[in-house]
Amino acid sequence: MLHGFWTLTNRELKKWYKAPVILLLSLIQPIFWIILFGKSMNLGKIFTSTSISIPGVDIPKAVIDQIGTEILKATFGTSNYFSFLAAGMLSFIVLFTSMQSGMSIVWDRRLGFLDRLLTTPIPRGSIVMSKVMSSVIRSLVQASIVLAVATLMGMTFASNISVISFLLAYAALFLMSLGLSALFIMLAIRATSWESQMAIMNLLNLPLLFTSNAFYPISEMPSWLKPVAEVNPLTYSNEAIRSLLLGIPSNLAIDFGYLVAFAVILSAIGMILSWKYLSQ
Repeated sequence: MLHGFWTLTNRELKKWYKAPVILLLSLIQPIFWIILFGKSMNLGKIFTSTSISIPGVDIPKAVIDQIGTEILKATFGTSNYFSFLAAGMLSFIVLFTSMQSGMSIVWDRRLGFLDRLLTTPIPRGSIVMSKVMSSVIRSLVQASIVLAVATLMGMTFASNISVISFLLAYAALFLMSLGLSALFIMLAIRATSWESQMAIMNLLNLPLLFTSNAFYPISEMPSWLKPVAEVNPLTYSNEAIRSLLLGIPSNLAIDFGYLVAFAVILSAIGMILSWKYLSQ
């Protein structure tokens, strides 16, 4: 069972790292995201580099900068908005990579590979979980690239950060990617058309992103949007990562409890559906 699982996982990964163009684009994409999003939406510059000229009133720029810094701390939990956004970008790139997982099973069905695979003794669950695991590995690699580039661009970490903090942050990303990959494979498990799968991805990606706390804290959202953000798994991943890497206060027990439940439930449903719907 494990041999079949790893063989299929390795097959999926080979399609990624043995295709130079695909590998290069997948590595460049997160760099573009962090450069373009990270710097074009850097609110810190607005609050700390603006001069105000009022006739008859002389306000030193240092005072304005101090006020801006305090506003940023009160709103985002840190005076460095780029760091706040960069931490959110880790979940963002994991979301987009995980969404691609469903396309693999669609193409396997269209090309006939899935039918041939179903004639072998490999368990149906291993077929699904191998695609989930390959998606998780690709997601974590791309998230590592985002984190490295963000650090080079000025992302700052909590003063008491440790190796454990990084490992737990990656654990949060792993759990979220596991759940999201299982979700998108479930949505594709009976699909034969890549167009319908693309339509589902386009329908869900931006709503999942903008209803999370990737760009702004939940406290700054309108009241009707807050309940949606509170059930969005990206919200809990972002809170855990920001707490561990940036030192922004959060309840890690709730964050990890939600992510574990999200990953376990969706993976279990994916296994059950694979036995029910994967047929020749």
